[in-house]
Amino acid sequence: MRLDRLLSEMNIGSRSEIRAMVKAGRIRVNGAPVKDAGMNVSGQESIAADGREVVYQTFEYYLLNKPAGVITATEDKRQKTVLDLLTGPHRKDVAPVGRLDKDTTGLLLLTNDGALAHRLLSPAHHVDKVYAVTADGRLTEDDVRAFAQGLRVDDELTALPAELVIVSVEEAEKESGPVTEEARPAEEAPVISQALVPIQEGKFHQVKRMFAAVGKPVLALKRLSMGPLTLDPDLPEGTYRPLTPEEIQALKN
Repeated sequence: MRLDRLLSEMNIGSRSEIRAMVKAGRIRVNGAPVKDAGMNVSGQESIAADGREVVYQTFEYYLLNKPAGVITATEDKRQKTVLDLLTGPHRKDVAPVGRLDKDTTGLLLLTNDGALAHRLLSPAHHVDKVYAVTADGRLTEDDVRAFAQGLRVDDELTALPAELVIVSVEEAEKESGPVTEEARPAEEAPVISQALVPIQEGKFHQVKRMFAAVGKPVLALKRLSMGPLTLDPDLPEGTYRPLTPEEIQALKN
C-alpha cells in the first residue's frame, strides 16, 4: 500500500499532514528519510515517524478498564471519550465494542475487527456480559425468580430470562456512622445489595432498567466479563493493554 495511507491508518496524521512530514524529513523507512509519501510499502519495513517506530497492524485489540465519567464514543467535542484514554500509538479505526453508560465502569473491548465485534454483540451468538451490581434495596428470592422468568421492564423492553446471583445484602451506613436499631426501626433501615447478573442483550440502560423494574435502583454498575474475556485485576481504572494472542483466539472461538 502507499506509505501515506499506512501512516494515516496508524493514526499518525491525515494524508496532507503526512506529506508535510515527508517533505520535512520526519518520516524514515529502513533508516532512510523518505522523499515520496506515495511510495509502496508492505508494512514489514522499519518505519519511523518523528523517531517513533510505527508498527503496522491490520487488526488491534485492547482491553480497557473504563472509569466513570467517560463516555463510550469515538469522538465528542464536549466530553472525554474512551478513545481519549488510548495514549499510545493505535489505528484510527479502533472503536469500542458495544457501550457502557457514562457512570458504568469495567471491561470494555476496543478493536477495529468489525466481524468479531458483530459476533460479540449479536444476541444470536449468546455471548454473556457479566455485571457486578450495587443496588439500593434488599434483593430477594422473588427478584431471582423474576429475573429467571424474564422481566417486563417497561413499555419498550422485555428482558430475556437472566440469572440473578445475590452476593450480599447489608444494612447501609449513614454518613455519620452505622444505622442502629435505636436510631431507626429495622424495617426502615436502608439496605444495599450486591449482585452479579449476566445478560446477552445490550439494550439501552438494560441492567439499570431491570433492577428498577423490581424496585431496587442501581447505585453502581461494573462490567466484569464479555464472553471468555475477563477484566484484568491488575489493570487500574482508566488504563488499557493489548489483548494477548490467547485472549484474541478465545474471543474468535
